[in-house]
Amino acid sequence: MKQLRKWTVAAFCSLAGVLYAQTPSYSTYQVNKDLTNFTDWTASSLSKNFKDKHLKGMESQLMKQLAEKMLRGDYNSAYLLQSYKPIPSNKVLEQQLKLTNGYSRYENITGVYLEAGENVVLVGDLHGRTVGLLIPDWMRQPTLGYQPTKDPEGWGLKKQEILLHEGVNVINVKKAGNVYVDYFADDPDTAPAVTIHFVTGKVNGYFDATVQSNEDWNRLLDNAVSPVMDVKGKYIQLAYPVEQLKKLTYGKGKELAENYDKVMQVQYDFSGATKYNRIPKKRILARVNFNYFMFRDGDGVAFEGTDGTMKAAIGPEVITNWGIHHEIGHVMQMRPWLTWGGMTEVSNNLFSMYGTMSLGDSSRLSKRHIYEVAFSKVLNAPEKQFIMCVKDPFHKLIPFWQIQIYADKIGYKDFYADLMEHLRNQPHKGAGNASIHNMYEYIKLCCDFLKTDLTDFFDAWGFFQTGKFHVGDYGNYDFEVTPKMIEETKHYIASKNYPKPSMDVTKLTD
Repeated sequence: MKQLRKWTVAAFCSLAGVLYAQTPSYSTYQVNKDLTNFTDWTASSLSKNFKDKHLKGMESQLMKQLAEKMLRGDYNSAYLLQSYKPIPSNKVLEQQLKLTNGYSRYENITGVYLEAGENVVLVGDLHGRTVGLLIPDWMRQPTLGYQPTKDPEGWGLKKQEILLHEGVNVINVKKAGNVYVDYFADDPDTAPAVTIHFVTGKVNGYFDATVQSNEDWNRLLDNAVSPVMDVKGKYIQLAYPVEQLKKLTYGKGKELAENYDKVMQVQYDFSGATKYNRIPKKRILARVNFNYFMFRDGDGVAFEGTDGTMKAAIGPEVITNWGIHHEIGHVMQMRPWLTWGGMTEVSNNLFSMYGTMSLGDSSRLSKRHIYEVAFSKVLNAPEKQFIMCVKDPFHKLIPFWQIQIYADKIGYKDFYADLMEHLRNQPHKGAGNASIHNMYEYIKLCCDFLKTDLTDFFDAWGFFQTGKFHVGDYGNYDFEVTPKMIEETKHYIASKNYPKPSMDVTKLTD
């Protein structure tokens, strides 16, 4: 107890101003004083010599109740008292995959639900690290009086952020919800764990599909105190309404998580993350929202909480659902290396095409007759368009996917995986209005990796049009493509003396 008592004296001084300014329902002073009856700051166990008689001397009713339960041996600390290792920071993500966000901020799941109002959280040694709590409003409804898509609060996830300090934290929760530990590090493998005890928390639990069974899943759903259940897979984190999960996945929790993991696996395969051992120790978050059908933002991917969209998001056909692959593909697309202006709804669909077809679906471009329309309106149009000015993203996708088809035909299955690995190891060629230079780098690399002169192919699809072009793509881009840029690209390809393709790549379909 020597270490605890030293901290206690310091805490009295540092908290004096707070105590003077407020009179909380849970007295920080009383809780702090009663900690002398426990072995550490987090009240993980009673002191060795603690007896029944010592209960009378305790000042905090909360801590007295905790001590009584521990004395009787019926305190279940599961979920409420845990140690948390940090999640790799986005800096690590950027170093590994040249991605910046879209992975979960809520991956340190506690399985604890905090009611609104004052709560007591006990925190152990922080080792000089910054650690906090996040309480997201998963079930936030659109602002009254506004169409959901025009919500003045936006579509994004709202959350309460609470910074923690060592020892007693009396926190004010504005809105009840599941709580997550906000602890990220650039050195996650060596960073220390932090112990946290949610003394006033309620257990909601969470489902870890890598170790738990469908019986565990059903039990969690049946006993949930929160309207949202957390799910942890190998590569994915899910946060969906308990009501919908009961309706669509009862008895199938493992299958739900495994289906999302299959989607993630094929996307990692396509990007080269699997081949080059770059799969991060992080999870992408898929969650419910009530503003829009489906979208990707800085917190991950979101699917609307309507019956129809929830069936797509958590039903049995997740592995081949285009929308799931499409939105996760948005997280995986590399900006601006393979996502220059005009490519936001294109490079992600390379992932969608590869993923859905790898998992058993037929080609969306074929079954929806998109090839035929694009050949007529773009490839064989009387007046050739600059490819980035093509309005329909599926029409724009075709030449990029035809490169994949060609690579498959010549036996180069890892073409895009190798291409993206190369790009990860090179600086990009420009951002904003200069991002178009990445397209000409892409053209050169296609020829290099495929050992083929594809000049005619790219020319036919309008990659070599010159002029000034305005492209709207979740922002405005003004590109100037000069004859010099085209000449330089063509000269580079010609200098390699690659053979022309043995087939007309512009006619390839699947």
